[in-house]
Amino acid sequence: MRLTRVHVDAALSPGTEVALPEGPATHLARVLRHEVGDACVLFNGDGRDYHGRISAVSKREVRVEILSAEDVARESPLGLHLLQGVARGEKMDLILQKATELGVAAVLPLWSQRSEVKLDEARAEKRLAHWRSVVASACEQSGRARVPEVAAPRSLTATLAALPAGGTRLILDPDGELTFATLQIAAATPVLLAIGPEGGWSPLDRQQLRDAGFQGLRLGPRILRTETAGLAAIAALQARFGDLA
Repeated sequence: MRLTRVHVDAALSPGTEVALPEGPATHLARVLRHEVGDACVLFNGDGRDYHGRISAVSKREVRVEILSAEDVARESPLGLHLLQGVARGEKMDLILQKATELGVAAVLPLWSQRSEVKLDEARAEKRLAHWRSVVASACEQSGRARVPEVAAPRSLTATLAALPAGGTRLILDPDGELTFATLQIAAATPVLLAIGPEGGWSPLDRQQLRDAGFQGLRLGPRILRTETAGLAAIAALQARFGDLA
């Protein structure tokens, strides 16, 4: 039987007991109806699964005794970083969820010239917390024990300025100079994939990306929506250079 996996943002180690946060506690006790003695798996993003047993259930808390730790090897050898133009509501959730399942290492949400979503500071903080929750939940489901980083949303200019040097830098472009047949990626080289928002990249955006070393990559003859384009490209990259066989 597949054990329930729960993300806990806390230090974990065998031989200790941990009180679960409200969300995971409610899920285990009220939704799944787990009881004292039931087994579960906790993870905190350090690359290990912590096998445990529920030691206490009450209205206020659920406690888990951690019995053992196990290294988990489910990370892709392809270090994919998704630069994603912020999309509306459920579209962004879908992108984050499926990109996590497909093995991205990090997501950098950004605003560009044609972005349709605008957030003030307070809303941006709430949205970021929600996005990180979506990613953690996707890790629970997919078996990943390392949680991809989700950066705070920034402008395209600020995002590009903060990128580390190097890496294979790609932007989807129907007239791009690269195809999946001609693309070459050296081992251990990070891949930065830039996907525009619903309104697409403006000419100024494209020039900024080109100036930052991004090359055009052709992905078939059709124009894809923002929630489709990145996921299709990630799957194709993982199939050729990663761990989707």
